[in-house]
Amino acid sequence: MFVHGDNLKQKETHRSKYCDKESRLFLKEIRKHYNIWQKANMDLIGPKATPSDADNSVLARRVALFSGYKDFIDQQKYAEKFDARSNLHSTVLEEFMFYLFKDLVRDFSRSVLIGKAKTFKDIFFSYRNFSEMVTIPSAQLETKDHDFVIGINIETQMQVLGSENRVDYLLQIPAVAIECKTYLDKTMLEGSSTAAEQLKF
Repeated sequence: MFVHGDNLKQKETHRSKYCDKESRLFLKEIRKHYNIWQKANMDLIGPKATPSDADNSVLARRVALFSGYKDFIDQQKYAEKFDARSNLHSTVLEEFMFYLFKDLVRDFSRSVLIGKAKTFKDIFFSYRNFSEMVTIPSAQLETKDHDFVIGINIETQMQVLGSENRVDYLLQIPAVAIECKTYLDKTMLEGSSTAAEQLKF
């Protein structure tokens, strides 16, 4: 849910990295601004499932809050201290997506899947021998990591007919899946272009 806040907390509590005086100072500065940004977004309500005259102003306020906080952490000193591998900068966009949709999806259900997820992609079955095959539904789930998802969790059981062994599975099914990229290398850009072309057909 608060993926950027969690990223910040990991850095604050890491036992070997970010322990120098400058890192501690920078993290303290970022934490102060993050807490303000988070509270402002949580206090702000909307948009919801039923359209309102206030929706546009709420969205404009959320975007303004995001821009202000993003500009703050994009300062050169923070960019040099926390590189792309630290995910400090990219997770801001992921958390912003949560704030944008949190009230809308909760109008549909309190148990909606929202945020980072490993979504269901495919299923296959793998057995060591036929004896195992007739007793255990050895389903292997193939999943895909997504930065932000709106969807559902499905809890299901499988059982081979004639056997009493039941196995529980959790499937995360997306209605919306978003990748929040702040940096695209050439390989990733080419892959995205190819995927976009395929989606057109």
